[in-house]
Amino acid sequence: MKKEQIVRFFQTLQAANPEPKSELEYTTPFELLIAVILSAQATDVSVNKATALLYPLANTPQTLLDLGQEGLEGYIKTIGLYRNKAKNILQTCQILLDQHGGEVPSDRAALENLPGVGRKTANVVLNVAFGQPTMAVDTHIFRVANRTGLAPGKNPLEVELKLLKRVPPEFLQHAHHWLILHGRYICKARTPECWRCAVADCCDYKPKTPAPAKTKG
Repeated sequence: MKKEQIVRFFQTLQAANPEPKSELEYTTPFELLIAVILSAQATDVSVNKATALLYPLANTPQTLLDLGQEGLEGYIKTIGLYRNKAKNILQTCQILLDQHGGEVPSDRAALENLPGVGRKTANVVLNVAFGQPTMAVDTHIFRVANRTGLAPGKNPLEVELKLLKRVPPEFLQHAHHWLILHGRYICKARTPECWRCAVADCCDYKPKTPAPAKTKG
């Protein structure tokens, strides 16, 4: 993608969705942090179903700790890897209480020091909770960045660093949400829906997929 294509790409996505939001449901930075930890290798829908029952009862580090491992597992057992996630969440809660006054830190090093929090999770929290222009590269963003030619790279970190360099500053705040949503609903893994893609003319992907044939009936 050339510079003018990139600008047009994000102008189009912005016009269609000026204020994109995370599809995870939360009301505080702590709720967001826990939801993002739970979302690893799980869908946002499954996480939202679990936290809808969990958060009314326990949505602070201390109240989650009070549930204990078995109690927390009871709320998140429908989510993949729930035992390990429960363990990480409880350890994270203890660290937040011991080292951060029960608050979610707003710097990367402190976030990545929390069990269950890697670079991608830290980027989501920094961007969504604290408004920092980070780029959380998940499978959707990795695919879109490579397929479109926006920021091709061999691994998520390479794609992240290229996106931070290539995305114009005025779009950085919301760029990762636009890209996630685009990959989730339009630029899908198996069959990208190029026929209804608003940014198809900006994209370097050559074998554009045609609209499926209408069945007679």
